[in-house]
Amino acid sequence: MDKYNIYCDESCHLEHDREKTMVIGGIRCPQAERKSICKDIVRIKSQFSIPELAEIKWNKVSPCNESYFKALIDFFFSTDSLKFRAVIIDKNKLNHEAFHQTHDEFYYKMYFYCLSGLISTQDENYIYLDKKDTRGTRKIQKLQLYLSRKTHDFDQSRIKRIQCVNSKELPILQLTDLIIGAIGYHNREIRNASMAKLDLIRYIQKKSKYSLERSTFLSEEKFNLFFINLQSPEELF
Repeated sequence: MDKYNIYCDESCHLEHDREKTMVIGGIRCPQAERKSICKDIVRIKSQFSIPELAEIKWNKVSPCNESYFKALIDFFFSTDSLKFRAVIIDKNKLNHEAFHQTHDEFYYKMYFYCLSGLISTQDENYIYLDKKDTRGTRKIQKLQLYLSRKTHDFDQSRIKRIQCVNSKELPILQLTDLIIGAIGYHNREIRNASMAKLDLIRYIQKKSKYSLERSTFLSEEKFNLFFINLQSPEELF
């Protein structure tokens, strides 16, 4: 049985932040390769004179470091063991009352959608979520329960852990931030858009061979996107 780490993050998940598009995404990697992947990321930083502890973040993309971020995108797409999946939601179409839910409950439903496409049902999965707030423990336990039910992992031998973590300590989680940031930026109406960010988005489109504007095939493993249809969402919980 293999072991996998899954690193998840979200962009513009708040209900009233005046942003149209919410993205929840994750990168899965074999646990045995985590250290070597992190060393490779440090090596890329060194090539561009970036401090080892400097965070990889979408909001840091600028003309002066565009080549560095393109190198990180190259690294992701050339590393076969790294798999990415994201769910994308148009928040203008939210209707929580119709489905008897709070926005917080909806948030975790979307995490369910994201993770159900990343979990390896025949192996052990260790899931790390970027820390959202100080009240996530109970909801994380609930999320683990439903993920376990969906995968028939009733003894939780497959979904071994779901844990909130600080992204500053996890380069692969930071790489997730970079990719979901690009997807969210592309699907929003941005005034005075950054040319460096637009160029990086075009680079991701070229590398992935996807527009970042619609769902990929369900069978897509390397770079899987799922645009949620809020007109007929499933009742997950």
